[in-house]
Amino acid sequence: MQLTPPGSASSIQFGVGVTSAAPGSLRGRYLVVDDIQAARAELAERGAEVGEVFHEARSGARFRPAGASGREPGPSADRQTYASFLSFDDPDGDGWIVQEITTGLPGRE
Repeated sequence: MQLTPPGSASSIQFGVGVTSAAPGSLRGRYLVVDDIQAARAELAERGAEVGEVFHEARSGARFRPAGASGREPGPSADRQTYASFLSFDDPDGDGWIVQEITTGLPGRE
């Protein structure tokens, strides 16, 4: 199955035989959204066991497990672009990071 968000130049594929990687071995792949709260609600509504929205108090905390030090609960105080995250594991045990980007940096719009 291939999913392409409306207006996106990127797609993501899911399925059997798409990769030779062992289930659960993929960690830290990003999905980018423009509304982290809405993305969390939709993932939860569709049955994903998704973590709470967080922002980093310490760089790199997004790669640490839920509850690890450096992750502060909730989106960044001023909803600064690139600063709010959530994480979840898919049914195969692969780990995903969802990042909120509301305004891209120059050249990354």
